[in-house]
Amino acid sequence: MTPATQSAQRSLTAAECSINTATLGHAEPIGTVIERVAKHGFGGISPWRRDLEGHDVRTVARRIRDAGLSVSGYCRSTYLTGASRVERQQAVRENRQAIEDAAALGSACFVLVVGGLPAGSRDLADARRQVEDGVAELLEHARSVGVPLALEPLHPMYAGDRSCLTSLAEAIALCERLDRHGIGGLGVAVDAYHVWWDWRVSHEIRAASGRLLAFHVCDWLIPTRDMLLDRGLMGDGVIDLKALRSAVEEADFNGMIEIEIFSEEIWRWDPETILSRCVERVCTAC
Repeated sequence: MTPATQSAQRSLTAAECSINTATLGHAEPIGTVIERVAKHGFGGISPWRRDLEGHDVRTVARRIRDAGLSVSGYCRSTYLTGASRVERQQAVRENRQAIEDAAALGSACFVLVVGGLPAGSRDLADARRQVEDGVAELLEHARSVGVPLALEPLHPMYAGDRSCLTSLAEAIALCERLDRHGIGGLGVAVDAYHVWWDWRVSHEIRAASGRLLAFHVCDWLIPTRDMLLDRGLMGDGVIDLKALRSAVEEADFNGMIEIEIFSEEIWRWDPETILSRCVERVCTAC
């Protein structure tokens, strides 16, 4: 994207954006988080399963609707890889229940973070086969309840423990194998933190047109002090978020832009400060 195009890009509003509850550090009850997010003018929320533990999902769904929010996504799957068949079958059962909860929430998608190498394994090819088998097993159930599955590739630094799915190209190829007839119900989540480095990212986003289910934003800090918990507020790092936003919009993504920041530093801020700064930065840096 040229500087002229970038400067002409329409500014976002908070109403077009969603807050992933991880951005607030899971420090408050979900009801309080819903109220805060709505008060700051966001249009949506993306809760994690841990935020709903001990709560009736339908009651939470009603509170979200009553606050005027939509649910941009539900995070996230139990890892699909495992050292034993019993472990993998348990993961499928947990994910089936989570998919049903996503349907009760009215979520736009259920985000799949697929898992890395099983304990004691160095067989990355087998881990990838386990992922494909697990997604295939979940897909029909997801279709039956009307919740698309969003494959989220992670940065390659997580291949060993969190996700052996490490590029948009790989995620798209998996979608095409499991949904070769284009029935739907399976797509991708584009997280800026995980894909910004890929020299083919714009091409892969175009290739994902029709399968783009989620777009997550934060920033990559220099230096990064922790590989998991040192993401940056948009505009504080090196990701060209406006270019990525332009790419997903040109690929016909029209969902909410979801702010998802894992940061021990930011989690020390007051929640009101976090949300007000997020409003400011989506308007200026995205």
